[in-house]
Amino acid sequence: MSKAGGKAAATTVVKLIVPAGKASAQPPVGPALGAKGVKAMDFAKEFNARTAHIEPGLLTPTVVRIQPDRTFSFTTHTPPTSLLLKRAAGITTGARKPGAEISGTVSIKHIYEIAKIKLKDIDVSEKEMCKIVAGSARSLGIKIVR
Repeated sequence: MSKAGGKAAATTVVKLIVPAGKASAQPPVGPALGAKGVKAMDFAKEFNARTAHIEPGLLTPTVVRIQPDRTFSFTTHTPPTSLLLKRAAGITTGARKPGAEISGTVSIKHIYEIAKIKLKDIDVSEKEMCKIVAGSARSLGIKIVR
């Protein structure tokens, strides 16, 4: 980040997607944090402890904030909506031509359950989050059934 008016360097932000409970000094964690002067193993130990309650290996978006003195803090978010939808539909990839082909189906209950999970990340109403999740399902070619 830029220095403003001769002040010390600002906080650096690094965004990673790390499997829950499986962080290590290997890529993507090691090189991304090592380049910023943070010991990847310190991050990995803390991340693995904090994500121990989550299903091992579930991709977890993480935002790491690195201070100029090389200390860090991080926040974890819920798994990507597309990943949750693909798991619910039992598919590995979305449709090549969403709208023209169907890659799988999910129920309205699945949409609601995924929306409840994603509400932890942003502050919107349940109804709005359900619309967002339904839109993501359509973009993957997943049909919503009753």
